[in-house]
Order: sequence, then C-alpha cells, then structure tokens
Amino acid sequence: MAVEEEGLRVFQSVKIKIGEAKNIPPYPGPNKMRDCYCTVNLDQEEVFRTKIIEKSLSPFYGEDFYCEIPRSFRHLSFYLFDRDVFRRDSSIGKVAVKKEDLQKYHGKDTWFQLQPVSADSEVQGKVHLELRLSEVITDSGAICHKLATRVLECQGLPIVNGQCDPYAAVSLLGPSRSEAKKTKVKRKTNNPQFEEVFYFEVTRPLSYTKRQFDVEEEDVDKLALRVDLWNASNLKFGDEFLGEVRIPLKVLGQSGFHDAWYFLQPRDNGSKSVKPDELGSLRLNIVYTEDHVFPSEYYSPLRDLLLRSASVEPVSASAAHILGEVCREKQEAAIPLVRLFLHYGKIVPFLSAIANAEVNRTQDPNTIFRGNSLTSKCIDETMKLAGMHYLQVTLKPIIDEICSDHKPCEIDPVKLKESENLETNRENLRHYVDRIFNVITKSGVSCPTVMCDIFFSLRESAATRFQVDQDVRYTAVSSFIFLRFFAPAILSPNLFQLRPHHPDPCTSRTLTLISKTIQTLGSLAKSKSASFKESYMAAFYDYFNEQKYADAVKNFLDLISSSGRWDQKSIETPIMLKEGFMIKRAQGRNRFGRKNFKKRWFRLTNHEFTYHKTKGNSKGDAALCSIPIENILAVERLEEESFKMKNMFQVIQPERVLYIQANNCVEARDWIDILTKVSQCNRKRLSTYHPSAYLNGHWLCCKMSADTAPGCTPCTGGLPANIQLDVDGDRETERIYSLFSTYMPKLVKMQEACGSKSVYDGPEQEEYSSFVIDDPQETYKTLKSIVSAVHTLEQEHAQYKRDKFKKTKYGSQEHPIGDKGFQCYIPQQSESSTYSI
Repeated sequence: MAVEEEGLRVFQSVKIKIGEAKNIPPYPGPNKMRDCYCTVNLDQEEVFRTKIIEKSLSPFYGEDFYCEIPRSFRHLSFYLFDRDVFRRDSSIGKVAVKKEDLQKYHGKDTWFQLQPVSADSEVQGKVHLELRLSEVITDSGAICHKLATRVLECQGLPIVNGQCDPYAAVSLLGPSRSEAKKTKVKRKTNNPQFEEVFYFEVTRPLSYTKRQFDVEEEDVDKLALRVDLWNASNLKFGDEFLGEVRIPLKVLGQSGFHDAWYFLQPRDNGSKSVKPDELGSLRLNIVYTEDHVFPSEYYSPLRDLLLRSASVEPVSASAAHILGEVCREKQEAAIPLVRLFLHYGKIVPFLSAIANAEVNRTQDPNTIFRGNSLTSKCIDETMKLAGMHYLQVTLKPIIDEICSDHKPCEIDPVKLKESENLETNRENLRHYVDRIFNVITKSGVSCPTVMCDIFFSLRESAATRFQVDQDVRYTAVSSFIFLRFFAPAILSPNLFQLRPHHPDPCTSRTLTLISKTIQTLGSLAKSKSASFKESYMAAFYDYFNEQKYADAVKNFLDLISSSGRWDQKSIETPIMLKEGFMIKRAQGRNRFGRKNFKKRWFRLTNHEFTYHKTKGNSKGDAALCSIPIENILAVERLEEESFKMKNMFQVIQPERVLYIQANNCVEARDWIDILTKVSQCNRKRLSTYHPSAYLNGHWLCCKMSADTAPGCTPCTGGLPANIQLDVDGDRETERIYSLFSTYMPKLVKMQEACGSKSVYDGPEQEEYSSFVIDDPQETYKTLKSIVSAVHTLEQEHAQYKRDKFKKTKYGSQEHPIGDKGFQCYIPQQSESSTYSI
C-alpha cells in the first residue's frame, strides 16, 4: 500500500529472516525446556508468527517473512513467547528496533539481546495537546497565571484484550505538587477524540510585580505537564497503562502557547534492570526498504532505456545487463528487472537475449547455466513469480501429505533410530519420490506459457551452440525446471508458499532426500550413482536406474520447451507431445461423403496435429489429415446429445470442426488440456463456440441454421498458464534507479574500463577485468545515458527533500515529538537521493 505525499507515493516493505535464539533462561520446573515461538510486530501489532519449536532453549526457526507495510510505525518488534502445558503463552523477551535505526542492520545477520517485556514499557500511539498560559487577576486583585491544557485526540493506541476504552489523566508536576484531572472514557476506539480542557493554577513568586506576561526561567524549570493514557478495564487488576507524555513548561517560551503531537512514551520506572544475556538473544536479518515513487513521466528516460535492452547489440551493452554487472549481488538486479519486464510484456525477449549471450560464452555443455549469472537469477525470479500457481497445483497436495504423515524415511544407517527399519524407510521414501516424480512429469500442460517460451529459447540456443551434444537441449531446460524450481520447492516449501512454516527436522530431512533424488532424476546425468557423495544415496538411486524414468523426463522437457510462437519454427525435428488411438467422425470433405466414425492413430507435435490409418513409425506412414497448430482456433468438449456418445471433444478449424471421441474421460481431459496448451497463443483463437454439433441443417445448441454462425457459448479460459501480476512499473524503475545511484562509483569505473578497452590494445587491465564488455563504444554510450537519467532523478529527489524540509514542522501529526522532553529539532539535510535503506 502506498502513502500519497503531494504527487509522490511512498512504499515501505520489510524482508526478515528469523534465524534462531540462544541462551534462553530455563523453565522454572523439573523439565527446564521451553516450547518457543517468535512474532513480528509493527509496534505492538502482530503481523507474523513462526511455528512452535518444542523442548529447546536454543530454538532454530529459519523462517522468512516479507510484507508491504501499510502504515507508519515507530518500532519493528520481535517477541519471543513460551507456550506451557496448559497452552498459555508467556513472553520471555523482546527486540525492538526503531524505524530510523533499521538501516544499521540492513541485510546483516545480527544477534540482538532480548529485553524484558512489561505493560509499563509497551507503548504505541500519539497524542495531540495544546497548552496556553495566561494571566488572570483574582478577586483580591492579585495576579495569577493559569495553564489551560487541551487534550484533543489520540491516534494508534493499542488494542487491549480485543478492544480499547481509553481515557487521559492530566497532571501538573512540581517540587511540591501533583494534581491530576481525567477525561471521559471513550469506548471501543483506539483513535479517541477527547476535546477536553483542564485548568491548572501556576503559582508566581511573591516578589513578582511585572504587569506584562514574562515567565521566569527558574519557575518554569520546576514545572512540567504529564499526560497519561489508560485503558479503562473491568478486570480486578485495574486499568492498563498505555503510555505517557511529559512536557516541561519552558516550551511555552515568550508566546505562552504550544500546540503539538507527541509520541507516547513508556514509564521511567517501566523496566527493571536486567543483566545482559539474562534473557538470551535472537538472530535476525532485516532488510527494510522505503521507495519514494514520482509520477510515471519522471521515469520515462530510464524506463525506456531498460526496456530497449533486448534489442541492443550486443546485449552486454544494454542498461539491464549493465545493472547486473555493477550490483554486488546479481539477485539485487534480477528482482526489479524481472518485475519490470514482466509488467511490460518483454520478459521473454530479454531473457532470450541474455541467455543466448551466456550460452555463446560457455565452452563446456556440461556447465551450461550452472553459475549464478544474471541470466540464471532472472530466470529463477521469473519462475518463482510465474510458477507459483503451477507449484500449488503440482506439489502442494503431496507436500501437505508428507508433512502431516510423518512417515520415517531416513536411509542413512548412521542416523537410523532404534525403532526404525531401514527397508521400511527406503520403501516409504521410494513411494514419495515416485509420486512426486509422476506428478511433475505429468504436469507439462500446466506449465505457464511464459516459462515454456523461455525454455524454448534456452533449448534453441543450447542446441545451436552445441550441435554435437544431443542431450544439451534437455540439460539446458532441466538445469532450471528441476535444479532451480522443483528441487528447491520440495526442499523448502515455506519459501515457495507451499507451507506456512519451515518443516520440522524429521520432515525436513525427508524432503531433503526427496529433493536430491528428484534433482538427479531430472538432470539426465550419464552416471547417476556417481553423482552422489553418500553411498546410501547411490544405493537408493538404483531403484530408479530404469529407462522409463529418463524417457518420462525427456517427454516432460519436450512438452514444456515447445513454444506457442509458431512464426519461429524449431531448428529441430518436431517434438512428439502425445499420441494414441481415438475415434473420429469423418469430416465429409465431399458433399455426398459418408460422415461415419472410424478409429485412427492420432499424433500431436509442437508443429501439427495429425491422424493416421494405423500406428506406424516409419517415415512412409503418411497422415490422412494434418492440422497445423496455428490453425487450431479452439479445443472444447462436445455435448453428449450431439451423437449420443460420451467423452467427445472438438478441434475447431477455420473451415470445419473435427469431432473426436477419446477412450475415457481422463484421456479426453488430457487431450483437451494439451491441445489447448499448444494452441492458446494462436492469434485467431475464438472467444465463442458451439457446444453441440451442426446436424440436419442447424446447430443443436442454439438452433441457428447457418453453419458459419458465430458460437453461442464463451470459450473456456486457457489453463492458468499466463501470469497475472500486480506489478507497479514505476516502483520497479525507482528501485532500479536506486541501485544505479548506490553503485554510481562502479558505473564510473565501467566507463573508465570502456575507455581503456577502446585505446589499449593488449591484456585487459586487472582493475577492469570484473566487467563483461564486448563492445566498449556501445557500452560507453549506454553508460552515458544511464548516468544522465540517474542524475536527473537524483536532482528531483534532492529538490523534493529540500521542499519537504522547508514544510516539515516538528510536532505536526506527521512528525510527532518523540522524546520525553521537548528538544530543538534540526533535521539533517541530505542530498542523497537513495531512499531505499
């Protein structure tokens, strides 16, 4: 959620890895162990909770959490809780990091000391107060000064036990006085509107004779106003403290007036002193990002430069590739680049260009796409975004079953428990591997189109580059779909939204063994057993040393690397996707031809759909009918009433419809799915169709007489193959700008390297050797455009910050006073344009 700020949108997000805790004090009982979980809180509002780790004083969580932060906050807090045998939760300690301090810990694994938790120290929210000091002449003629304190409202108070019934207590404090007055209780709101005024008499020295208003310094120093916020409770324990504000009266100055918002603070005596390490510590990795996004037109130069990357020759001279060169981690560049290119529908040409360049730099086909390059990181990110639904329908049911069954699958004799049987465990593991292997290799029709188009491109590049190696067309694809997609999702289902939490150690071990086996099955390595370091894994893999597994992998890879872009025919022979006997209705090419039903052998490749008289494999086995894939306008079920036959479907072409009966309902579904899959990118696909046949001069469904009448029923939507992403293109461009700004010294270094390569005909200078520069002149031209676009945006950010600084008022609702005593606020005026922390 973005916060609007005068034509500029502000986005906040946080990515957290909750690692582990250590040195937790033992439970005060004979067992001493604790069942602990950790929560993530914005102030006191819980936004995430880990699973419970049982019977440990050093629980390991290893859980990741990401969220867009929808509101302002003061602290990012982490609470460690213990659940006892009665399922009651008690807090052990907390870590609270101020928003402004988050940048100190950016992306670093940090151990934080747990601090005590108490009701007096847990505060959130802010209060709006107005103070006015005025002279009053009493009946006796003496001059008295009264302080009028107006409590206007509060915002963001915590919800206590499901609700908040707040009231304020106002006190004037001095060396020998403390009188308190209370507002009315406001029921069921954490944003109460009080609008109440309280008067306090301020005593003046006897020597005071001045008529004009002039508060003496020594008197002001002795007086302060305190406002306490409470939650009115019906419980016998009394009202709950919500926070306080102390304001020394010297803030009134010469004007005698003060109006400001204040952050509520904990009590001075809120926490007892606790020795370091007494409560233990928590390891966290926090990445907090704040994006300030201008209107779209501000980003046009940089965005256009990035989106042209796929057509730049060579691609290493493109803006997107240069971003990958200067970033410390390729992943930093990959995330916003992939989202930007997906948003504008240009991800496939971009990935094809950088993948082709990488393949051409690769010398050994066995190492293809094995490094952590920009190509591999971008494809990883694309699969994670595009393939989330694909993983859900493919892996989630069986992963859920494995996590709930807790069947023993340990096959390492050294780790085997006494109560377990090695053969039983092997059979359990083999059963799971077989099931997962089958659901993967039969899921080709569900693979998202954008992934298939990328795999098609990888296959083409690899086959062209290494024409002698027949397997490289498979390994180029399997190195992503198995090694970087299915295997990691099985290993860590929580990272792919297949499970809410990291699995328990026993299940995690099972998933590790399954993942390793699936990865090896998918790799099509020449020597399977040799690829395992552990002898027990090599022995287990002997179960799968059958040709049927390799054939299933190749068929699956063939299917997912076929493309819907039929204007680009493959350099290879057509890929067989599916074949089998079915019954088809004669199409009646002759006016008086018989329209009967005959059994035929059907074949589907990525180029055409054909049927033959017999099941023949020779080249002379001519097709009786051939339908180019690009001529398939729709594939839909046919209503049974048409021919009184079950399991029928229709393949609609421009001039006629082919009616087919499958052997059973599963096969019918399979054929419809795969035919839809390979034809769903056709430009002339229909939006409506006739669910019944055209017989006896009319359509049975809508009774229209013209055989060319448009369909009466909307076509079924394609498979969930194409990506639906809520991507903000401007925000992603802002993030890329932020990265370029951060790594500006490297951009300058790269410019120097271009100059060096242009004029220095010899060995490359060592200081520039880390950059890939194929064409120094073209690269320099792009770098110059990047620096210019980044400089323009830096100026806009700097101007925005200057304008905001001029308008910023400390004590306003947007910038409440945060300390217990008022202090002069002089913000640092930074020219830095990078808002991402």
